[in-house]
Amino acid sequence: MSTPNKDIEKVEIRVKWDPSPHGEPANDLDIIAATYAVEEPYGAPAYLVHFDSRAPDGTITLNRDSRTGQGLGYDEVMTLELNRLSEAYSRVVVGVAIQQRDGRKTFGAIESTGVQIREGYTSLSEDDFSGVGAATAAVVAEFVRDSSGVWQFHDTVRGFDGDADSFAAAMGSRPPGP
Repeated sequence: MSTPNKDIEKVEIRVKWDPSPHGEPANDLDIIAATYAVEEPYGAPAYLVHFDSRAPDGTITLNRDSRTGQGLGYDEVMTLELNRLSEAYSRVVVGVAIQQRDGRKTFGAIESTGVQIREGYTSLSEDDFSGVGAATAAVVAEFVRDSSGVWQFHDTVRGFDGDADSFAAAMGSRPPGP
């Protein structure tokens, strides 16, 4: 049976920020996507996609990576092709982590931060990280496949305090919501 409801198929996550002031260590924000198996939607991620990796099947790719925030507009972009993702996966959680190589840095310490989640020309969500200014990382979106196979988007920004590795391990450990 067909339905007039449209499934979320291909999503783009875009992050922007200003470069650090001259002479300061670079501001480096990274998009991280964690894919979860049907059997363990809140367990350990089946796999991660970030600056030096990609999805085994090519359904999640980092199209643009910035280590400084220099450039016009959105500096880092990731594409999720949910319509091609294997039925073995029921959940994808996307986050943004600030690299902590040169000491602790939070979203509040970086100028002009922003994240936008789009499907085609439609903006699903936008945020400036002001609600998680004291955090070093944040979950920015959750996509959950329902029992009929349709992907649902959960708009969320949840802060996390820790390095990128500990964030990646814990970012999907709780259900969607506040």
